[in-house]
Amino acid sequence: MSTSEPTPAEEAALRAKEKAEQDALPYKWTQTIGDLDITFSVPGNFKGRDLAVDIKKTSVTAGIKGQEPIIKGDLPHAIKVDESSWTLTSALDGTKTVEIHLDKVNKMEWWSHVVTSAPKIDVTKIVPENSKLSDLDGETRGMVEKMMYDQRQKEMGKPTSDEEAKLKILEQFKRQNPHLDLSGAKLS
Repeated sequence: MSTSEPTPAEEAALRAKEKAEQDALPYKWTQTIGDLDITFSVPGNFKGRDLAVDIKKTSVTAGIKGQEPIIKGDLPHAIKVDESSWTLTSALDGTKTVEIHLDKVNKMEWWSHVVTSAPKIDVTKIVPENSKLSDLDGETRGMVEKMMYDQRQKEMGKPTSDEEAKLKILEQFKRQNPHLDLSGAKLS
């Protein structure tokens, strides 16, 4: 098995295959690092009561009542059901669009597909939208800042924040116990 990078032609063929698979789905989907949106069209005479939408922590089913669901399956990762929703909107062309919003539990993970039975996309090719740290909630911002700091430290060959904390504890322990020989101590 070859571990080399695909050639530009192979890469283009993979992207074309992925696009064809995604275009063939009966729904469209987009995602950010924190949530995922699914849309599909229904005839303009349909109302919300004509639809069957069931959003669960690890699965989703949606379509027209009495018909085969347009999307049905297990989600690859958990969602926050209470923060997820669906709406039916009218388009100018007379059709209506079902919009399903799923709020990811893990807001640091890209999904390679909406349901596990669907074809996957290559999440390594996702280019996240530019956002400012100030746009993030406090906990997420702190996590991102720590990750950025740790990445810079690693690039410079210096200890990460976790390693620095362990070194600080070891130094404090050495000061409190000068009679112990800790020269061979290793941090793990």
